[in-house]
Amino acid sequence: MTFENLDLIAPLLKALKEEGYENPTPIQEKSIPHILANRDIFGAAQTGTGKTAAFALPILQLLSAQVQQGNRNIRSLILAPTRELAIQIGESIQAYGKHTGLRHTVIFGGVPQRSQVEAIRRGVDILVATPGRLIDLHNQRLLKLDRVQIFVLDEADRMLDMGFIHDVRRIIPLIPIQRQTLLFSATLPSEIKELMGKILKNPIHIEVTPVASTAERVGQSMYFVTRDQKRNLLHHVLTEQDINSVLVFTRTKHGADKVARELTKRGIPAEAIHGNKSQNSRQRTLGDFKSKKLRVLIATDIASRGIDVDQLSHVINFDLPDTPETYIHRIGRTGRAGAEGLALSFCSEDDVDMLKDIQRHLKSTIPVFKDHPFHITPPNSSPPAPPKTGGNRGSFGRGRQGGGGGNSPRSKPQGQNRPASQSRDTKRPSGQSFRD
Repeated sequence: MTFENLDLIAPLLKALKEEGYENPTPIQEKSIPHILANRDIFGAAQTGTGKTAAFALPILQLLSAQVQQGNRNIRSLILAPTRELAIQIGESIQAYGKHTGLRHTVIFGGVPQRSQVEAIRRGVDILVATPGRLIDLHNQRLLKLDRVQIFVLDEADRMLDMGFIHDVRRIIPLIPIQRQTLLFSATLPSEIKELMGKILKNPIHIEVTPVASTAERVGQSMYFVTRDQKRNLLHHVLTEQDINSVLVFTRTKHGADKVARELTKRGIPAEAIHGNKSQNSRQRTLGDFKSKKLRVLIATDIASRGIDVDQLSHVINFDLPDTPETYIHRIGRTGRAGAEGLALSFCSEDDVDMLKDIQRHLKSTIPVFKDHPFHITPPNSSPPAPPKTGGNRGSFGRGRQGGGGGNSPRSKPQGQNRPASQSRDTKRPSGQSFRD
């Protein structure tokens, strides 16, 4: 299957060829024909599956059939939960739509609104926005949404997690009832199901991977350690293992700053990215991370949305997340676009219940890596039943070790490099599929 088989117009095919893309991903292959047929879509898709292009390409094609001259109205509204994701979507639209004559802009909070307002006044066909800034500008009567034809709600579950679902409900009455609606979510909590029933009309359901499943190419390992030794363990892992690029997750903003300072003090340059950082600081840090000037990025869950790095070899859960769904989103940041990756998680005595929830949700045991100087056996933990079939899954903190140090078919020995895909700035060989 190639993009030519999807009946995309010549300007889009030309842009895709210039980017080095030829083969669509499964969600693109399944979504694009239905969106071009003006159907509502519900897409169950994880990050890294190509969903941005799955909706951006057909939107560009539908709107390019009626390019407006002079005063332009907002004809497509794309809502994203974070500024990083909004910027990423905008970059994709810029790349794919550069030969269409369409205009777009991205608006988000945390920065002065003047340049965003000026871009809207010049006229845009596609508006990418975070909910708060969109409502703010609409309340100031600086934009109108009464001509929207295509509405996209991206990462709806994260909208819910971040408390934006109420803003979304306020935005929906501002756009025409007669419209095409595209909703994407990696998980399907009850509130998202309710929202789907209200805003989607006879939708096509598209699911390319099981909802909330883990990436197949991501090797997972669990490190048991006391809470006080986590920073020492992180330093040990970063110095002893061959890690090219790593995204480290902490539970809090304060924790992210503390870990970044500690690593830098010990000779490993690291930067933190979270909601308390200025937009310019966040974009500068993210740019350094994508360009490989920065090897270690420390992030909270909210700030991580929109982090899109092709050659991210590792994810480290310095703190285990509160929900299994968040764990899945985190480790899905590596092993993208056909590459392989590793996800390492630190589990202290306080995290045992969260680990049990994660493994129960995954319906599998995460291999334990014991071959480090800070290993402990967590108290008050009962190992799950061992797998019925062969394999080298580890026990829950005691007993049989996972394959002699946690090396499973999806994890690797120390020092061994895994292949990584090319970066976004490098042209991909013809015929290679791509993601959002």
